[in-house]
Amino acid sequence: MPRSIMAVLVLALASTLALANPPEGKGKGKHKKQDAEDSTSATSLVSAGISAQIARQYALDAGIKSGGYKPLPPGIRKNLARGKPLPPGIAKRSAPSAMLGQLPGHPGYEWQMAGTDLVLVQVGTAIVADVLKDVFR
Repeated sequence: MPRSIMAVLVLALASTLALANPPEGKGKGKHKKQDAEDSTSATSLVSAGISAQIARQYALDAGIKSGGYKPLPPGIRKNLARGKPLPPGIAKRSAPSAMLGQLPGHPGYEWQMAGTDLVLVQVGTAIVADVLKDVFR
């Protein structure tokens, strides 16, 4: 009888330990906290203030030819999103100066071209504030 009681106690203790929360910084709780921080930082970013259609018209008015740029590879383009840093190795350049006068200005941000997309980027952190798709297609 004492062995059966001891076995029950050992099983009860083992199941309690298995259900305990993981230590801080370990387990699933870490990702939930990080996702909440990412969404908070994304909401504090400015938006472009114009649509991709209007930006495309500005590009055409500035003399930028249609079809002169290649789109980014699908894997990189998927990572080009609001609230995320610019993907490493991305071929980017400043928006054409002829267009910059027409685009909305946002202090602390700059307009960049990435493939066929026009991207508003936070200057100090390289965090993407907004992406206007296919402006230079």
